[in-house]
Amino acid sequence: MKRTAILKTLILMLCITVFAAACGTKEGSGGETVSSPEPAPAVEFNPDEADGVEFKQLREQYGAVPKPEKPIILGGVSKAFENEYWRTLKEGMELGAETMRGAGIDVSIDVKAAQGEGDEQGQLSIVKDMINKRYSALLLSPISDGNLTPGVEDAKKHDIPVINVNDGLIATAPYFVGPKAIQNGELAAEWIAEQLNYEGDIAIVIGMPKAFAARQRTAGFENWITENAPDVKIVEKQNADWDRSKARDLAETWIKKHPDLKAIFANNDTMALGIVEAVKASGKDILVVGVDGIGEAYESIKKGELSATIDSFPKYKGQISVEVALRILGGQEMPRVIWTPQALIDSTNVNTPAEEIIGWENAVFE
Repeated sequence: MKRTAILKTLILMLCITVFAAACGTKEGSGGETVSSPEPAPAVEFNPDEADGVEFKQLREQYGAVPKPEKPIILGGVSKAFENEYWRTLKEGMELGAETMRGAGIDVSIDVKAAQGEGDEQGQLSIVKDMINKRYSALLLSPISDGNLTPGVEDAKKHDIPVINVNDGLIATAPYFVGPKAIQNGELAAEWIAEQLNYEGDIAIVIGMPKAFAARQRTAGFENWITENAPDVKIVEKQNADWDRSKARDLAETWIKKHPDLKAIFANNDTMALGIVEAVKASGKDILVVGVDGIGEAYESIKKGELSATIDSFPKYKGQISVEVALRILGGQEMPRVIWTPQALIDSTNVNTPAEEIIGWENAVFE
C-alpha cells in the first residue's frame, strides 16, 4: 500500500511539473511560481517599406480639407516633454488646430505626455482616459512599439480613428504619419562618409532598442556604409536610451579606446549633444551627427560644435498629423502611410528657414 501511495504521489508531482512547464511558469522574485503565458505573435508592419504617399502628393490627390459638421476634439499623446522634440511636436499640433479655427473649423486639441521616456504604463493611461472621454481622434507617439496597442484596440471598438505619429510603431494603428526612419540613418551616413573622404573609424549611439525609429535609423546608417563606403569602419555601437548623460559617457570611453575615431552618429539630438560635450572635453576633431532638428541642435551647429542633424521638422509634422485627422473625420479615404519631410542640416543651410527647405504651405479648406 505504501508503494502504491508513493507511486501515485510521484505521478501526481510529474503531472504538475509538466503542466507548469506547458503554461510557461517561472519563479518570481520571492521564490513563488508565477504564470508567464506565451506572448501573442507580433503583427508585422514597417511603414518604411509600405506603399505610402508623400505629404505633398497627398494634398495634390485629395485637395482641400473638408470642414467637419460638428465640433472636433483631438487627443495627442507624446513621449516625454523633457525632450524638446516632443514639445515642438506638441506646438505643431496646437498650431495646426489654431490655423483651422482661423478657417472657421470648431476644433480643439489636448496634447499630453508621459512622465518620462520609460513611463510606458503612464502613457497608456493617458490614452485610455482620452478614449473614455470620447475624443474625436487620437494622434499617438508611443514610447515603445507595443505599449499603446491595448489603447488602440480599445479606440477601434469606439470607432475613434488613431494616427501613429512618428514613433514608436503601433502595428495595429490604421494610419501612420512620419518620415522614413531608415532614411534618417542613410542621410547621416552619406554626409559623414563624404566628410571623411570615405574612410575612417566611426561609432553609433543607439536610442531605446524597443523603439522602431532607433532600429531603423541604425539599420539605414549601417546598410548605407556597408554598401557605399567599405573603408569606413564602425568600431563601436551601443544604446544610450535617448539619454544625454549616457551618450556622453559612452563617447568619453570610446574616444579613449579608439584614438583614430573620426565620427559618431547618434539616433537623436539629445544624445548627440551629450557626445558633443565629450568631444569638446577631449580636444579632438570628431564629427557628431544627430537626428530630430531641435533648437539646441541648431544653435550648436551655428557655434561650430554639433556637425549636423537630420531634421524631421516636428513643428510641421504636428500640423500635418492634425490635417490628416481632419481629412479622416471628414470622410476622405486616407492611405495608411503618409510620409513627412526631412532634411540634413549643417553649417551650409542652418540659417535657411524651414519653410523654404521643405516648401511649406498652410492647408486649404473647403
